[in-house]
Amino acid sequence: MIIDFKKYADGLVPAIVQDAVTYKVLMLGFMNEAALEVTKNTKHVTFFSRSKQRLWTKGEQSGHFLNLVSIAVDCDKDSLLIKAHPIGPTCHTGADTCWNETNEQKDFLLYLEQIIEQRSKVSPDESYTAKMLGKGINKVAQKVGEEAVELVIEAKDDNKELFLGEAADLMFHYLLLLKAKGYKLQEVLEVLQKRHKK
Repeated sequence: MIIDFKKYADGLVPAIVQDAVTYKVLMLGFMNEAALEVTKNTKHVTFFSRSKQRLWTKGEQSGHFLNLVSIAVDCDKDSLLIKAHPIGPTCHTGADTCWNETNEQKDFLLYLEQIIEQRSKVSPDESYTAKMLGKGINKVAQKVGEEAVELVIEAKDDNKELFLGEAADLMFHYLLLLKAKGYKLQEVLEVLQKRHKK
């Protein structure tokens, strides 16, 4: 990744931050070489604050960090596109974005996948997700099988609430199995899209 920090007199390049899931633009900041290195090393998006004249990690006081997902350089090599997972609102005003736009997940399954990713990193004592993943692939796969059987059993009856509840259980554990295997829901969707085109 080559960035022309010398293009501007102050050695700063614009850094646009975009939600990695919703693709909503969250904010615009500026980075110098040091801010970029801190961002890469800590995985928390860090800028050079022109008002404070120092490095500034978004969320260092509020706890509303921007967890780094990826960094891209534009065609002129003088600006950055940062994709991140926001923890809480991004703007200092409390708004989701610095343009006061609502940052909503349009596809709840992709949002749920993100939550599973986050909860997989906490203690198994605090999270069912982490506890299940900690049991290994065989236990997760077995749980998916159990939920599938329960859904089939409920399909034979006429209780909508129980049927939908089992369908939700199966969907959640299916996402858990994808996580355990190291795959993303988007990869499954791409297979379906290819089949649809045939």
